[in-house]
Amino acid sequence: MAAPAEKMDTTEARIAALSMPQGGWSDAARADALARLRAMGLPNRRDEYWKFTRPDVLTQVETPSAAVLETSEAQVFSNIDALRIVFNDGVFDAEASDDLAMEHVTIDRLADTSADIHWAGSLYGQLEKSGQTPVARPLGALNTAFATDGILIHVTGKAPRPINLVYHHRAENSEAILHHVIKLDAGAELTVLETGPAAARFNKVMEVDVADTAAFHHVRAQGRDHERHAATHIFTRLGTESTFKSFTLTVNGRLTRNDCVIELTGDDAIAHVAGACVGDGDFHHDDTVFITHDALRCESRQVFKKVLRNGAVGVFQGKILVKAGAQKTDGYQISQSLLLDDDSQFLAKPELEIYADDVICSHGSTSGAIDEEALFYLRSRGVPTEIATDLLTLAFLAEAVNEIEDEGLRDALVEQLEGWLERHRG
Repeated sequence: MAAPAEKMDTTEARIAALSMPQGGWSDAARADALARLRAMGLPNRRDEYWKFTRPDVLTQVETPSAAVLETSEAQVFSNIDALRIVFNDGVFDAEASDDLAMEHVTIDRLADTSADIHWAGSLYGQLEKSGQTPVARPLGALNTAFATDGILIHVTGKAPRPINLVYHHRAENSEAILHHVIKLDAGAELTVLETGPAAARFNKVMEVDVADTAAFHHVRAQGRDHERHAATHIFTRLGTESTFKSFTLTVNGRLTRNDCVIELTGDDAIAHVAGACVGDGDFHHDDTVFITHDALRCESRQVFKKVLRNGAVGVFQGKILVKAGAQKTDGYQISQSLLLDDDSQFLAKPELEIYADDVICSHGSTSGAIDEEALFYLRSRGVPTEIATDLLTLAFLAEAVNEIEDEGLRDALVEQLEGWLERHRG
C-alpha cells in the first residue's frame, strides 16, 4: 500500500538529503530497504506506534539541533575487561579502538567490506525486514539503506571477553547512522556493551541472529548525552534452546526511542529485555517492544521501570504475540513508573495477542508516587529526605536492574544511577 502524500513528501525529502553507500555485497539489501521505506513512508503522529512520541526531530531534513556533551562523567564500563571499538560521530576510530582480533570472534567494519561476497550478506537487512511485520518500523528501513558504518561480528564459540562499543560525540550538530550485524553460531556466546551519546541525532540498528544453544547478552548505558535525539532498533531471531538478554539504562537525552523486535523461532528459547530510566525536565523516553512466540516452550520477559520528574515523559509500548502452535509459552511483561511530581507523565500500552491455548502470559502497568510511609520511616531514622528519596528510587528500579546477570556490569550501572541521582538532588 502506498504511503499518503504527506508522508511521501517528507520521506522523499529525507532520502534526498542522504547519500547511500554503493558497491559490494550490501547493495541489494540497501536497494530493497529503500524501496520498502518509500512504500511505507517515514512515521508521523498518525501512526499507531508513534502516537505517544513525536518523530519529527528524527525524520526532519534540517541539520540536527546542537547537542552539547557534558564530559565530566567517566565511561560506564571503563573498569570492565572488554575489547573496545570506538566511533566518533558515527565514524570508526582505529587509533582509539583495540586490536579487533579475538579468539572465536571475527570482526569487520561495514564501511570497509566492499567485496562481492561476505558472510553478513545473508543477514544484513534481513532481520530488520522481517521485523517490519506486522508493525512498520520505517526508521529501521532508513538505517539499512543509508548506514555508513557499523560492526559485523561472527561468533563461533565462547568469546573470552565482552565487546564494548563506545560512541563518542565530538561535533555539536553531528548525525550518525550505524548498523551492526551479529551472528552467533550454534553453542556460541557473546556479551556486547554499548555506551556513549554517538551524535546529536543518532539512528542505530543492531541485527542479532542467535543460533541453536547460543547465548547473547547485551548491556547498554545511554547517558552523558543531555540533548541528544536517538532512535535505536534491535532485531533478533532465536533458535532452539538459545538465549537473548538485553538491558538498557537511560539517564539523559532529550528524546530517545528504543525499539526491540524479537522472534522466538526455535523451541525452548529464552528472551529477556529490560530497561531502567530516570528523567528530569525536557526528557522523553520511549521503549517499544514486540516479541513473537513461534515455537514450543519459549520464555519471554519484559521488565521496564521509569522514574520521572519535572515534566519528564516516559512511554512503554510492549506486545507479546503468541502464534498458533506456540504451546507452553511463558510470557511476562511489567512496566511501572515512579512519578516524583504532578507534572510528569507515563504513557503505557501493554498488549497480548494469543492464538495458542496452553500458555502462561501476563502483563501489568502501574504509575505511582513515592511511598510516603517508607519515606517517613527513613526520615524518622535520621535519613535526609533527598537521600531517602534516592534510596527508594533505587529500590524501585532494582527489579529491572537485576535482570543483568553479570554482577560486575550490574554494579557499574547501579553506580551510574547513584551518581545521576546525587547530581540531580533538590
